[in-house]
Parts: sequence; structure tokens; C-alpha cells
Amino acid sequence: MLLDENDRRIGECVGYRDPRTDGVRDALELAGILPFDEHYAHTGIQYQQFNTAYQLCALRRENRGQLDAADSLLMVPDYLNWVLTGRKVQEYTNASTTALVNAQTCDWDDALIDRLNLPWDVFQPIFMPGERLGRLRPEVAERVGFDAEVVLVASHDTGSAWLAVPARDERAVYLSSGTWSLVGVENREPICTLESAAANFTNEGGYERRYRYLKNIMGLWMIQSVRRELGEATGTAPSWDELVRAAEEVRAAGFRAVVDADSPEFLAPASMLAALREACERSGQSVPSTMGEYALTVYDSLAADYAHTVEQLRGLTGVDYTSVNIVGGGSNNGYLNQATADACGLPVYAGPTEGTALGNLMVQFIYAGEYGSLEEARAAIKKSFEIREYLPR
Repeated sequence: MLLDENDRRIGECVGYRDPRTDGVRDALELAGILPFDEHYAHTGIQYQQFNTAYQLCALRRENRGQLDAADSLLMVPDYLNWVLTGRKVQEYTNASTTALVNAQTCDWDDALIDRLNLPWDVFQPIFMPGERLGRLRPEVAERVGFDAEVVLVASHDTGSAWLAVPARDERAVYLSSGTWSLVGVENREPICTLESAAANFTNEGGYERRYRYLKNIMGLWMIQSVRRELGEATGTAPSWDELVRAAEEVRAAGFRAVVDADSPEFLAPASMLAALREACERSGQSVPSTMGEYALTVYDSLAADYAHTVEQLRGLTGVDYTSVNIVGGGSNNGYLNQATADACGLPVYAGPTEGTALGNLMVQFIYAGEYGSLEEARAAIKKSFEIREYLPR
């Protein structure tokens, strides 16, 4: 969100699947401005074409006037906090995903900002989750009928979800399962090696300056798109349970097909059904044509991708992991949970579902003194919610 000197919004919001950032990284590399390996060495942030760094470069190319007119830049949660309190700061966990924050200092990387020819004065001070921002503006308090203290939480949704993972030990793989699947671990130090860059793992900021070392996988966006298209074709979208039952039925009948769920062709296709058919046809596999076959292809492809990511984690960290712990809406999908256990060869622990909301609350509870530490808050999560176990077969 860009604001001018009078705090008016500049321009319209753009969805992150918008194609305007296509090719921006390649252009930076070809021009010798910022090779990705160097970029990664500074930030430890994986390449995603919608990273804020590329959004700003695309804006500079297409509408330089908006960038020149900007007095401040705020991520959306920071903008909402400014509306509530009148203070402009940028919360660390979300800021880290811009690919403009130094992984070591946890602050804006001025050298990168200069190399990308971005206006460094629009960036606001970075504050950590758990810090007090202030109280409601008087006009806000009057409108809502009460005053309140505003405390920064881990405003990146995965930053909060990561906090609510009830892991059994320190060798647990975390999986935040929703529109995106975020698969990784929690580290105390960033891993910014060339090998990590090549594997496209990211070191996103976490609570207490921990690092969410993870990979973004296409996730349930694929099945959401399948469901929407099936609904458009028939007039009624199938329920999630119907999709799972149909997948189980075609699996029992012997249908198998697996695609590369990380392929860019699944990011924003005109038709997810067509993209799945074409990928299977190219690889010489059975081509899905029914609801169950589409659903099974998506679920088994995700499970295979999770297993591949766990193997990459083992190689990059040298740790032998003991379990996969799934939070988020996708933790309700029993078929995908079992397929993940089977593919990874590890027990899967699924739940709680509302990981992001719980992680948000945990930071507030710790700030208020209800819990003395993150470990104590996580122990409370483990006691308070049903965690379902799936053993590899």
C-alpha cells in the first residue's frame, strides 16, 4: 500500500497472481542489476514472482509516477494498524517476505533498495511481533464505543500459523495447509547458501526472531480451482467431502496420475482442469476426466511434493525429521493427511484448523502475561485441541 504525503492511497490494489511481475527477476539479472544468488544471500527469501521487491520494480517500470509520489509504503496489516493507532511501522514477519529485509540484521537492506533504485525513505521502521503499538485513535475509539491497546502480532498469516503448531519435538516438519502449502521447519539462524537458493527455500521472519525455513507449494488453490470450475460446469459446486470420496473411489479403481504441483502452469491458469489434463498428457500418464480423477491427481501430487520437500529439508539442514505437523484448513482433509504420511514415511499430526488465528492470540496472551513463553503457549494448544494422528502404511 503506497500513501502520498497527505496519507491518501496511491493507485489500486493488485492481486498477487497478476501477471505484471512476470519476467521481472530475469530482467534484473540480464541487466546485471541484481543476480538472484546475490539477492538471496542478502535476504534468504525464495523467489516468488509476487514478492514486494518485484511488485515495486514492476510499478517503477509501468507507472513511475505512483512510486515518485509515494511518501510511505505499508503492508496491508501495517496499513490497518495505522488506521487504528495513527502509527506507521512495519511488522517484521510480513516485512521479511518483501525480499528487501536483510536476513542477518532483520532490518531493511539499504544496499538492495539502492540497487533496485527504490525510494528508501518510503520504508517505515520495523517492529517485532509482541511489541506495543499504542491505543486506538480517539476518533476510532469513539466510533467503536471502547478504547483498546494495539499489540503487534505476527501479521504474516504463516508467521502466526507457525506459532500454533503443537510439535512433539524439535525435529518436526511444519505444514501450514491452505490456499498455499507452506512446508518447512523453525530455525534459530537463517540458511542463505547457494544450495538453499537453488532449492528455493525461504527464511521468513518469525516470532522472537526465529526463522520460518520453508518452501511455498501451490497448495489447495489447485483443488479450490477444480471445485469452482466443476461448479461452473454443473451449476452446483461439489462439497469438500464429495471431492474426497470421489478421489478415494477412483483410487480404489486403480486410477493414478501425479503432476509437478510447483510448476508455474498451475499458478494462475485460465482453466485448472485443462492445465491438469495437459500436464498428464505431456508426461504420458492417465488423463483425468472425472471429478474424482481431478481431485485424486491434485491430492496425490501435493503429497508427493510434500515428500520431496521433506527430503530436501533433510539434505539442507542435516536433520532427520520425526513427523509432519499440519495446521490450517487443509488439516481437515483426511485423505490428503494419510497420503502425506504414506508419501513422507512419517507420522502426520493434523490440527488445529485455525492455526493463524490461534498464533495471533498466542502473541497477545504472552504480551498480557497469560503465558510466560512461546513454549508454554504451544503446550496449551496441544492440550486444548484434538490432534489427529495418521501413520504411514
